[in-house]
Amino acid sequence: MNSLTKLHTLAEHMGLEPSEEVAPMPSASAQVAPCGQVIAPGDIPVAPPKAGADDVAIYHAKLPNGKTIPLLKTLLTSACERDCFYCPFRAGRNFRRVTFKPEEMAQTFMDLYRAGVAEGLFLSSGIIGGGVKTQDKLLATAELLRQKHRFRGYLHLKVMPGAEDAQLERAMQLADRLSVNLEAPNDRRLQQLAPKKVFLTELLRPLQHIEHIRQTQPGHLGWNGRWPSTVTQFVVGGVDETDLELLSAAAYLHKTLRLGRVYYSRFNPIRDTPLENRPGENPWRVHRLYQASFLFRDYNFDLEEMPFDQVGNLPLDTDPKLAWAYANLRENPVEVNRASREELLRVPGIGPKGADLIVMARRRGALRAVRDLQQIGVQTRRLQPYVLLDGQRPTYQLSLFDKP
Repeated sequence: MNSLTKLHTLAEHMGLEPSEEVAPMPSASAQVAPCGQVIAPGDIPVAPPKAGADDVAIYHAKLPNGKTIPLLKTLLTSACERDCFYCPFRAGRNFRRVTFKPEEMAQTFMDLYRAGVAEGLFLSSGIIGGGVKTQDKLLATAELLRQKHRFRGYLHLKVMPGAEDAQLERAMQLADRLSVNLEAPNDRRLQQLAPKKVFLTELLRPLQHIEHIRQTQPGHLGWNGRWPSTVTQFVVGGVDETDLELLSAAAYLHKTLRLGRVYYSRFNPIRDTPLENRPGENPWRVHRLYQASFLFRDYNFDLEEMPFDQVGNLPLDTDPKLAWAYANLRENPVEVNRASREELLRVPGIGPKGADLIVMARRRGALRAVRDLQQIGVQTRRLQPYVLLDGQRPTYQLSLFDKP
């Protein structure tokens, strides 16, 4: 089997694992969430594969620096000794497996890179011979790319369960981003989803060690003079986990371990897996989890401020930021001309960019009308019930804002 055929075989399931901040595709049906994020019906916005390259899983990926590139997402091998109950690559599942050697993977990617098909690589793997041995093969591939092929572009490496500290440190010298899939928010849920994985020692500890290195060692030791960012992924809807469980873990990951992103992968049943008869998860649940995570990461919200129901889930019909504002700001609106940046970020429709625009504009004079905000580039459709402009409430249509 040639290399492109192998990539084609692997491509079928690579969309199951989100990687990078995939660029939204605005459309007539798109919406702007109260936090300022553009969302679209269905799932978190995912751009389609690059035209003409879908056979090898090329995705339009938005990097941490904001640049968008065509990214190859693939595996060193689809063979795996672990039996994760939701995974198409689980041990014992009857399907065709393919494997790359590090030299073959490095050369195949460089061929795509030189042809202009891919500019970056997301590389994961099934586990064969243990996590340490598999991690060695991932590192060998990365070293070939960086040292033999002189590739200086974007590289996202997966960290295997149980990777050793020395392997983590080497990966930080080679990659722009590292990811460890926690899969579940705690050990109890992980045992229901992936019983051969160990939550604390195999999965969470590597993320903690990476952050320890970032905190204690100079960044110039990392790839291209900086330490890589870190991300993780949760499977949503596979084992009856609650939003409270997921977001408790996400809040810790964002605020303590400084993860760049927490991804939520909507559960969909896969044939010939133990969970094949379980229904797929509602995509709006994934929307709400992303919105809540952004509130932790970018808006300084706390877990206690999320509008959980008695079971511990977020409402599907309400953005969590809008629900908070409806409960807290209707009677105590924020004075735009005096509020701190942190207070401005709590207003629906004002994101980090909008808050910065307001702070800069106030230095030139008071903001007295909605049109003053519009002129500096601030979205105003959602904010009007929750702010004062020079002591006055702006006028708005009650019918649009009488409920969150």
